[in-house]
Amino acid sequence: MTIDPQTLLERLIACPSVTPEAAGALDLLARELEAIGFAVTQLRFDGDGSYPVDNLFAIRGSGGRRLLFAGHTDVVPPGDLGNWTSDPFVAREAEGRLYGRGAADMKSGIAAFVAAAAAIPDDAGTVMLAITNDEEADAINGTEKLMAWAQAQQHRFDFAIVGEPSSAATLGDSIKIGRRGSLSGTITVTGSQGHVAYPDKANNPLPTLARIVTALDTDIDTGTAHFPASNLEVTSIDVGNAISNVIPAAGTIRFNIRYNDLWTPDTLAEWVRGRIASVDHGGATVSFAVVGVPSRSFLSPLSDDVDTLSDAIADVTGHRPEFSTGGGTSDARFIAQYGPVVECGLVGPSMHKADEHIAIADLIGLTEIYRAFMLRFFGRTA
Repeated sequence: MTIDPQTLLERLIACPSVTPEAAGALDLLARELEAIGFAVTQLRFDGDGSYPVDNLFAIRGSGGRRLLFAGHTDVVPPGDLGNWTSDPFVAREAEGRLYGRGAADMKSGIAAFVAAAAAIPDDAGTVMLAITNDEEADAINGTEKLMAWAQAQQHRFDFAIVGEPSSAATLGDSIKIGRRGSLSGTITVTGSQGHVAYPDKANNPLPTLARIVTALDTDIDTGTAHFPASNLEVTSIDVGNAISNVIPAAGTIRFNIRYNDLWTPDTLAEWVRGRIASVDHGGATVSFAVVGVPSRSFLSPLSDDVDTLSDAIADVTGHRPEFSTGGGTSDARFIAQYGPVVECGLVGPSMHKADEHIAIADLIGLTEIYRAFMLRFFGRTA
């Protein structure tokens, strides 16, 4: 049985699967995968203060090398429909491009892999898919719990691919072998409120707040072999004071750090505390809290499998990919806890934008990259 990746992608786009509503996308995938010999399990996870989420795990084969593909069917909301040329949940083809929400991020990667898997002999090895509908928002009841479930079921893998749009400008020009971590924090400086004409009867927290912001504006590190330098960005300074003759009682700093493999969330939090302690608090009370659950950085080991994927990309595109760790975070951070993983997908500049789109030729090319890689990975010839 053959599967046309464009047709499958168009059908997936037609499912308005804005997080956390799967809107039929996982049911559609289940039917397609079962038709090409996969055993499919759909799982719903909930709890931990977040909404319930549907997920899918599929497996075909029981011997040989074991390959995992991971991705997500959920998409971000389309926003103002007036900014779209047409309905974001009706695929539109024009001038060699396919438009629709999720076309780039990342229903195309899923469609390409399923189409490629349909062309691989059933007895080549073991192929698994871990698909969540909770990547674009909280990511609490998605891939992290799905991978823990798979591990408990002894569904281990030798190598994993996440189908996120990893290419920068042209198909296959880049694959991601790691990702920076992300840590968000809040610092609150509390003084005492008072009249501006009587500063001796108050304690203005803002000079201390300003000193802390300045202390945070420093180099964290100089980078590593595969990662750029970590960077801290202050994203908000809030006082909530609309009155010009009142010294405020408190002020808050919010920030985010994107960090490399020199750090863990714990060591980075200690670095922040050290910077806070390095300034004069002027009698104010200072508190610091990490916000949410930090994303850990990870780096997958370079290996023969990464070389094999690079060879497959070169055969299809004519050039080998660069290895990147740039960008934000992805669900690959959860998979990296269980085995080597890279991200390999389409060009992504239009993701999350109105009129999100891909080049149809790239979708066909990505399908061929996945197919060529799997044949090499499983030791088969074309």
